[in-house]
Amino acid sequence: QVQLVESGGGLVQAGGSLRLSCAATGSTFMINPMGWYRQAPGKQRELVASINTDSSTNYADSVKGRFTISRDNDKTTLYLQMNSLKSEDTAVYYCNAQRYGRIFWGQGTQVTVSS
Repeated sequence: QVQLVESGGGLVQAGGSLRLSCAATGSTFMINPMGWYRQAPGKQRELVASINTDSSTNYADSVKGRFTISRDNDKTTLYLQMNSLKSEDTAVYYCNAQRYGRIFWGQGTQVTVSS
């Protein structure tokens, strides 16, 4: 089992920045990939960004150039640096990890961007 705990959400004005963190505990060996998803009210959950153990990354077009995903050296903590935030970035952000074909989710952290 893998447990994921997100932190760092909150309320920010448009144009501001936030940094989300996700700490993975439990059976963390061979977690790959890890990623951030988000779900806005009335919308489906969507991929924001993901990162593999070789540090290759993938971003949704809507966040390219504004958000940066990273992992620490032991690959158990995931980050999402969010800059130039827009009102449309408002959502619950979820950490995601995959291990041997199983998918794990965190409980989510709310990000609200006021215009």
